[in-house]
Amino acid sequence: MDRQGWNERYAAHDLVWGAEPNRFLAEELAALPAQGRALDLACGEGRNAIWLAKRGWQVTAVDYSSVAVERARRLAREQQIDVEWIEGDVTAVEPSAGAFALVVIAYLHLPPEERRRVLGHAASALAPGGTLFLIGHAVRNLTEGYGGPQRAEVLWDPEVVRSELASLGLAIDRAVHVRRPVETPEGMREAIDVIVRAERPSV
Repeated sequence: MDRQGWNERYAAHDLVWGAEPNRFLAEELAALPAQGRALDLACGEGRNAIWLAKRGWQVTAVDYSSVAVERARRLAREQQIDVEWIEGDVTAVEPSAGAFALVVIAYLHLPPEERRRVLGHAASALAPGGTLFLIGHAVRNLTEGYGGPQRAEVLWDPEVVRSELASLGLAIDRAVHVRRPVETPEGMREAIDVIVRAERPSV
């Protein structure tokens, strides 16, 4: 979906993804001490960025939907939370090298070449010892799960993402499938996601 399409989608609904952080992100990162700066690439309406800021991170959040970024700013103001919001295309924005102790990418689905470009930006942005957390819809979701994009080329395979991050010099902590319950008009279904967690080696 292009920028206009996302703007229209966000404008048509109040909080498309809700106000709470992604459940897997919260589970994975709750025990990670706030160690300075965090970067949320493709932040949407800001739910994960705001959650991180509440936990003490100094957060920079980027998204190319002006509607989403403005909504995120409003939500942060209402909660008196300080986040640096940037309206920009994550395939083009190049964060400062080595500046972030944590980088998050949640449900960013791009063709392989663009995905690798964003992963390269994310890896470069990590400080030594920094953590990269990724979550997205799995390729397996097309045949075994529910919802999400219906184009295989933009979906994630954990081993492919593991290989791409390893080639960027990161150490992979885990790269796994997880199942997520989804409430539908026909009852409860399951979506299949991919979680990848990696680190920039300290030395």
